[in-house]
Parts: sequence; C-alpha cells; structure tokens
Amino acid sequence: MAVPKHIVSAAAIVVNEKNEILLIKGPRRGWEMPGGQVEEGESLMDAVVRETKEESGIDIEVLKFCGIFQNIDGSICNTLFLGKPVGGELTTSPESLEVGFYKLEEALEMVTWNNFRQRIEYCLDENMHPFYVGF
Repeated sequence: MAVPKHIVSAAAIVVNEKNEILLIKGPRRGWEMPGGQVEEGESLMDAVVRETKEESGIDIEVLKFCGIFQNIDGSICNTLFLGKPVGGELTTSPESLEVGFYKLEEALEMVTWNNFRQRIEYCLDENMHPFYVGF
C-alpha cells in the first residue's frame, strides 16, 4: 500500500481596523491572501501566522477558524482563518511581489485565481462557518 502524500496549507483573511483586506501579489497566481504549506510538527495556527509574516511582513492574531477547501484530485487541504494585524510593516518577499491592504470591493476584483475570491467571501460571511468545500 502506497503512503498517501497530502499537502496541508493555511491561509489568512486579514482585516484591519479600516475594514481593508491584506493581499499579496504572488509571481504565479497574482493577488491572493497570504498563506502556504504547514511544516511538519507545526500547528495550523502557527503556520498561518508564520506564512503571513513571511509573505507580507505583517504580524497577525488569529481570530477564528473559518473552514476548509479541499482539492481532492490534488490531495490538498487548504485551511482558512480570519485574522487581524497586530504589528509589523508591509514588506515584499520572493513569494510576494506586492503587498497591501485594500477595500473589500477592490480586493475581490483583484483576486482572480481559481476559487480564491470565493474563499475570501466565505471567510467574511460568519453564516458560512465552518465550511467545507470539496472540488
């Protein structure tokens, strides 16, 4: 029997006091929320805090778990959290060519990759929590 190989990732929808959303512009998928793979021995919450800091320069407090998007064919589970900024400064990285906070309407127009816009909308709608979307 083959050992399963799954990828678990954690991403954050970070909303500041002006109700703006933190987005990063990655080299492959364009504008998206910060996040990435959970490392061995790392909790989901620690991963989302680390990935957000690495990709945007922003320190966050995780407010709540929102749900999961599962790419069944790709064996990827994307966990999604709602967070708020608590420090740091906007900074680019090799994974983020641009970073910034954007008004909700503008942010949703900027995010065009796959179902990433839907992920943001679900995280911002408390009536959807917790959600599970398999595709």
